[in-house]
Amino acid sequence: MAKDFQASKPIYIQIADHLSSQIVRGEMKAGEKLPSVREMAIQTGVNPNTIQRTYSEMERMGIVETKRGQGTFVTENEQVLQALKTRLQTDIIGVFVQSMQELGFSQEEMIRGLQQYFRGEQG
Repeated sequence: MAKDFQASKPIYIQIADHLSSQIVRGEMKAGEKLPSVREMAIQTGVNPNTIQRTYSEMERMGIVETKRGQGTFVTENEQVLQALKTRLQTDIIGVFVQSMQELGFSQEEMIRGLQQYFRGEQG
């Protein structure tokens, strides 16, 4: 996962967002163990303190649970996982709508464009 990070957003948040996306896509399952802080630091090319902060933030949000002496695991709480999925959906829609508004599209034009897109009429 070593990648270029955006300067506009803290790295630990970017890593948390990436892990959250993996969880929502099903690449990481409920109850699955996350890599250790050291392993994740190597994979991402960041300081272990950054990964510790990532895991702490995700634990605060209820997305992961730390079991003393065992590691950090994706929560098995389906309500939390569904809320995460809904939050990511809302965030993505918000970015889309803001971008379209900046281009001057009305709500009706956005809806019409999406309908055309899903019918395969784009372009």
